[in-house]
Amino acid sequence: MVKSIEQIRPWRTIERRKSRQIMVGNIAVGGDAPISVQTMTNTVTHDVKATVAQVLQMQEAGADIVRISCPDPESSKALKDITREIAVPIVADIHFHYRRGIEAAENGAACLRINPGNIGGQNRVKEVVAAARDHGCSIRIGVNGGSLEKELLEKYGEPCPEAMVESALMHARMLEDENFRDYKISVKASDVFLTVAAYHQLAEATDAPLHLGITEAGGTRIGTVKSSIGMGNLLWAGIGDTIRVSLSADPVEEVKVGYDMLKSLGLRTRGVNIISCPSCARQGFDVIKTVQILEEKLAHVTEPISLSIIGCVVNGPGEAAFTDIGFTGGSAGYGMMYAAGAKSGKTDNNNMIETIVRQVEEKAAELRARERAN
Repeated sequence: MVKSIEQIRPWRTIERRKSRQIMVGNIAVGGDAPISVQTMTNTVTHDVKATVAQVLQMQEAGADIVRISCPDPESSKALKDITREIAVPIVADIHFHYRRGIEAAENGAACLRINPGNIGGQNRVKEVVAAARDHGCSIRIGVNGGSLEKELLEKYGEPCPEAMVESALMHARMLEDENFRDYKISVKASDVFLTVAAYHQLAEATDAPLHLGITEAGGTRIGTVKSSIGMGNLLWAGIGDTIRVSLSADPVEEVKVGYDMLKSLGLRTRGVNIISCPSCARQGFDVIKTVQILEEKLAHVTEPISLSIIGCVVNGPGEAAFTDIGFTGGSAGYGMMYAAGAKSGKTDNNNMIETIVRQVEEKAAELRARERAN
């Protein structure tokens, strides 16, 4: 009898929280849908050419959903031209002015990111919900620890998990009062502890799908670390239906980090997963430079392939036993190639990159053919 991965390695199993499912354009969020990866443009939205160019780069990197800020009428109007040129669903980021939400829904947004409480009361929420319903938009309730309602800050004294969850549920009730349930919720803060605690409480209080993020996380290095600690904690606990890694960096990096985070937990498998050693005096080739080159040359591969690049024979064969393709450094300028854990031949260091890339691309083509056959 063939055993499942859960039976073989039960300690690797993540049991996801049960949430209801909504649609963001053609992307399912919640339920049993894959955890989607989001990012956000930083171009001037009504510069249609620049915004479309950036969204296309995000699409190529694998973004499932892209958020675009709509701070003025020119921006919400530009969505009509932007959405014609792209395939990925757009979330319109709306703050304060309810008219921007209505305009965004009319002009092609798949989802509206709002705080129902800051767009002018229930009557205006009703108008935004009507526009969302008429145009097939979902809504994201976005609560931020840095912009909580004054009355909640007075009640709790400071931003805290209880205040953030109370804010989120209050906003959810405003939508539910209009018989609108196609919404997801986020409760982000720049503080990892605050964010994690708030999401844990919120996950117990609602079945709405949850959008995860550590807001204002910082530059590429520290932002990746903070996001991985906070969001990784939540994802490991089964919490989270869609994610955005917030970095002060090229938004495409947010997509890459998001996928790497999900791949490390076995929650998504897009692209090549390179397992490599940090290198030491035993290395038979320049591991660091080789991995950098391979990351660039294999960035176009979207099929889930595991690749081990190990500098010497101490750990190399063991790592190769669990990867699709492997290379282990040896002596005299040669290393050993592996396929599905078994030795498949030798190659010299001068030709190893070309050999590895060719074998990965051949494996990718094999997976594509198998997928088409099924």
